[in-house]
Amino acid sequence: MIDSIFDFLNPEFILLHGGVTLLFIVVFMEAGIFFGFFLPGDSLLFITGLLCDSHALNWTPYSLIAGLTAMVVLGTMVGYATGRWAEHWLRDRPDSFFYKKNYMDMTLAFYEKRGMMTFIIGRFLPVVRTFIPILAGIARIDFVKFMIYNFLGAFIWITTMVMSGYLLGNRFPLLNEHVELIVIGMVLVTSVPLLISFFRKRKQ
Repeated sequence: MIDSIFDFLNPEFILLHGGVTLLFIVVFMEAGIFFGFFLPGDSLLFITGLLCDSHALNWTPYSLIAGLTAMVVLGTMVGYATGRWAEHWLRDRPDSFFYKKNYMDMTLAFYEKRGMMTFIIGRFLPVVRTFIPILAGIARIDFVKFMIYNFLGAFIWITTMVMSGYLLGNRFPLLNEHVELIVIGMVLVTSVPLLISFFRKRKQ
């Protein structure tokens, strides 16, 4: 059971065994479903770019960017609706592995500092990006305005991660043989901003 859960968090496993269908589902869930915050967004997109046009993933990076952007936008629309209609349920919900009030507080602090740019910059921050659309729904941010920034953030994030993997994979083919190390490195790098934010909050 535990091994199956860890397999689901492994980007390479997702792509090799679930293909594009599972890739789209994972990205959709991480984009705005509150219990999807733990899914491997950044590393999954990078590995997706790395494996583009290969026997493992016979899609062009451009078609993947289009499809993935659509999945992120759809996921964030669900997140917005969740915040809009389940505000009290979320606020009264006790902490668990899948949801902690601290996640929402961290996202709110980021939004208060960055404003609408949160929907662009926040895409690059694990956990924060999952709760951004939920917060937008709770705050009753204008839906059209939200969608404009939301689409820009999704497109920039998806394009950056997928094309980085694709271009580096073409330039350095040996990277395909060290996927596990790349995933570990990306998890560590993307966790740094969250750790900094956490310790700053602890000091305050």
